[in-house]
Order: sequence, then structure tokens, then C-alpha cells
Amino acid sequence: MDQRYPGDEDAGQGRPGLVAGLAGVARNMFGLLVSRIELAALELGEVRDNLARLLFIGALGIVAVLFALGCWTALIVVLAWETMGWKILLVVAIAYTLLAIGILRHARGYLAGDKLAMPATMTELRKDRDALM
Repeated sequence: MDQRYPGDEDAGQGRPGLVAGLAGVARNMFGLLVSRIELAALELGEVRDNLARLLFIGALGIVAVLFALGCWTALIVVLAWETMGWKILLVVAIAYTLLAIGILRHARGYLAGDKLAMPATMTELRKDRDALM
């Protein structure tokens, strides 16, 4: 005798229990974590490329500036030594100091522009934190 009760045909099908629901939530959380890690890896690659470009351009700029400064300094000191004496060295030192300040301010402006930040990853992580809290 095969007796069936109402609702038996749905048992185990289509109605997940607590464990299946928790497994689904865990699966979704894992998928979310993987997607955030992939996004962070992609943005870290972009940051790495921008940082490498910045370092390379900075190194080339430093070499070029040093050669130019050495040549111009020697020329100016030689030409002005008879009229100004040691004062020409003071003028050159002040000029180099102002140049260094300008370069440092430019570099600070570049870094303040969030060229090395990961805005999309941070936004998504804040959204996730707000959704979970």
C-alpha cells in the first residue's frame, strides 16, 4: 500500500530547507568575495602600471634635470664670476631651491589627484559593508 499525503509530492523539491538556504547564502557570499578580489586585482594592476610610469618618467626627468642644471650652472658661474664673485653661487642656490619646491609641489598634486587609488573597489566594498551591516 502506497499511501501519499498532501504535500508529499513537493517534499525535497522546490522548497529548500534552512541548510540549503544557508548554503545558498554562503555560495553567494563566496561569489561576492571572489568578484571583489578580482576587481581589486584588476585595479591593483592599473595602479602598478601608473606607479611604474610615474617612477620611470620621474627617473628620466631627474637625469635630464641634473645634466641641464650642471651645464647651465657651470656656464653661469664662469660667465658671472668676475663681476659677482661668490654671490653668483648664492643666486644659483636660490634658483635651485625654488625649482625643487616647484617640482615637489607638482608631484604632490599628482598624488593628490588619486592616480594611485582604487576608487571602484573602495566604492564596492563600502556598498557591501553597508548592505551587510
